[in-house]
Amino acid sequence: MSNVEITRAPFDPAVLYKALFLGLVAIFVAVPLLATVLGGFKTLGELRVNPFGLPRHWEWQNYADILFSQRYWQLLRNSLIISTLTVTLTLIVASMAAFTFAHVRFFGSSMLLSYLTLGLLFPAATAVLPLFIKVRDLGLLDTYLGVVLPQVAFSLAMSILLLRRFFKDIPYELLEAALVDGCSYIKFFRYVTLPLSRPILATVGTITFVNSWNAYLLPLVMLNTDALYPWPLGIMVYQGEYSSEWHLILAFITLTILPTIILFLLAQKHIVAGLTAGAVKG
Repeated sequence: MSNVEITRAPFDPAVLYKALFLGLVAIFVAVPLLATVLGGFKTLGELRVNPFGLPRHWEWQNYADILFSQRYWQLLRNSLIISTLTVTLTLIVASMAAFTFAHVRFFGSSMLLSYLTLGLLFPAATAVLPLFIKVRDLGLLDTYLGVVLPQVAFSLAMSILLLRRFFKDIPYELLEAALVDGCSYIKFFRYVTLPLSRPILATVGTITFVNSWNAYLLPLVMLNTDALYPWPLGIMVYQGEYSSEWHLILAFITLTILPTIILFLLAQKHIVAGLTAGAVKG
């Protein structure tokens, strides 16, 4: 009977360092989030003496009052309309432009792509004044489109770059075979490219949705009516009314960021697949 020698893999300190680093990052992200959620369950006095611990008495009424208020659902509706329109228009325009850059050869395509890439270096804050004048001239001030269209414009550069990289990884032989069979570029884009690109579309859509959901500057400049405010502006108004009621403000913040957390949890598989697509070549 032969003896089987079991060999163990040598210990790699790099794995331990990575685990420690990821643990520190997780703590850095999770502690403020948990403190915000738990702070909404506390009274104002307990929040001051025990800001990070568990509540001694869970004040469910703090969340209930917000959930049953008309303002919360109005802010949620406005944010949902603006974010959904931004995501829809961004995906439509960016996917068609990315497909063109990936598969259609035309004069000046490289120069035009480089010009779009420069949009990543252009901060939105520097364009607030010309944007305001243009939106005013178009008669879109104090409307959803006055916020949506500039957000779409600033989302296109990153969206096109991500989509173009994924589209280029689709085998070019599929396009050649489709063209030989009489399929047009539009049909290939509609029936082949888009169904194969669900991971990257989910990635771009989620990133765009979160950026639009958390946008503060553009809605602040373009909107004047409280009934059209998204949740970042709504928190500003809410904090002005309840400036000393920090437990209510924390509960309000928790309920407004909850949709984006749920969206990330539902789409995380597609987000990882979209961002890592093409990273490994077989």
